[in-house]
Amino acid sequence: MTTADPTRYARTVHGSGPGLLLAHGAGGGIAANFGPIMDGLAAGHTVVGVDYPGSGTTPLPAAPLELDDLADRLVAAADAEGLDTFAVCGYSLGGAVALRVAARHPRRVTALVLSAAFARLDTRTELAAAIWQQLHDAGQHLILAQYLTQLTVSAPVLDHLGPARVRAAAEQSSRALPPGTSAQVDLVRRTDVRDGLAAVTAPTLVVLTTADPLIPVALQRELAAAIPGARTAELATGHLPFLEQPERWLETITGFLTEQDGAR
Repeated sequence: MTTADPTRYARTVHGSGPGLLLAHGAGGGIAANFGPIMDGLAAGHTVVGVDYPGSGTTPLPAAPLELDDLADRLVAAADAEGLDTFAVCGYSLGGAVALRVAARHPRRVTALVLSAAFARLDTRTELAAAIWQQLHDAGQHLILAQYLTQLTVSAPVLDHLGPARVRAAAEQSSRALPPGTSAQVDLVRRTDVRDGLAAVTAPTLVVLTTADPLIPVALQRELAAAIPGARTAELATGHLPFLEQPERWLETITGFLTEQDGAR
C-alpha cells in the first residue's frame, strides 16, 4: 500500500509485526531499492518507508534536502502507523538517514541495518557523485544511466550481461530517473555523519557490498569500525544488492532482525 499527500512524503506500508523503517538511496525510491525483498521483510514486520522529495509521488523539494528532515519524516510515518519502536534499514544514502533517526530517537530504535552505506565520501566518490549530478542537471539521462550502470554494477555481472543487454537496461532506466535525483545526490555530496557514530547505541549490522564500484568497501568498513559493537556481513555484489543478490540480502537482514527481536 502506498499513500501520498501534497503536504507529506509518499508512504509505503506492508506487513504486520514489529516495526521496520526503510530509508532508500539517492536517485532511488522505496519500490526501486526494496521492492525485490519487500514481501520477505513484510513477512515478519510492519514495514514503513517514505520516498524522498522527487522520488515516487513525493513532490520535488522546495529547498536543499537535509538528513535530519528526512529522518524526522520517516519517524513521522512510523508515528502515523502507530509504531512506538522500530528497527531501521538504510541503503546507501539511507544509511546516513537511518543513523540520524538513531541519533534523534535513540530510545525508539531497536536495531540498525546499514547496507552499502557510508559516513562520508572520499575524493573519488565525491567526483563520481558530482558527475552524476551534472549529467542529470544537463538532461543527459541516457549517458547518466550508462555511467550509473558502470558505477553501480559489479564487474562480473556486467561481463555476464554483455554490452547489448547493458545498453538496453540503461535505455530503460534512463526513462525512470526520479526528478529529484539532483537534490538527493547533492545531499550525498554534503553527507558527513562521522561525529555521531560513537554515540550509536542500537545493535547494528553493516552489510558490506564488497564488489561495489561506487562506495568502496574501505569506506563501508570505516563506518562499521566507528559504531560501537557493530557487526559486519559481506555480500559479493556491486552497489545494488537488490539486483545482484536479493535473496542473500534479504536473508542477511531478516536473520539479524530476528535475532534482535528474540533478544528483546
